[in-house]
Amino acid sequence: MVALYAVAAGLIQEHAAEASGGPLTVEGGLMIWTVGVFLALLLILKRFAWPAILGAVEAREQALEAQLAQAKQDREESAALLAEHKRLVADARHQATAIVAEARSVTEKERALAVEKTKQEQDELLARARREIAAERDRAVADLRREAVDVSLAAAAKLVGSRLDSETDRRIVSEYLSTLDART
Repeated sequence: MVALYAVAAGLIQEHAAEASGGPLTVEGGLMIWTVGVFLALLLILKRFAWPAILGAVEAREQALEAQLAQAKQDREESAALLAEHKRLVADARHQATAIVAEARSVTEKERALAVEKTKQEQDELLARARREIAAERDRAVADLRREAVDVSLAAAAKLVGSRLDSETDRRIVSEYLSTLDART
């Protein structure tokens, strides 16, 4: 085929050299050869090049369709992942709120226990202080009674003129003082 093309090109050049016409002059032989070469080239391209070009175009089209399908699938997956992420974030927020509420509850319980424990300790200290005060008062009253008995015996001894030391005298004075306490 290339040889045919070369022969046609040679003939065209010879004829162009012989004819001294202008560029707009129509020559029948040249036109037939030009159409013949064009048709031959068209047949060669149709048979060999056109299927390869169409195959490449179709392959490119299929690759683009596959890429579009993959992009659509990727978009759907990313939308699903985004929804999952949002759900996980919402769950985490709910868990954090629950943890904070639970911590507050535990803190309130601990505070209430601490207040109750402090109140119990305070009540125990107050009861012990009252017991100690009562014991001290009882000791002071007993000491005061002994002093009163001793003073009464000393006064009575001066009045009577003799010393009253016996245990019987002390008992009589203590009983008298007890009757005075019972009246008040």
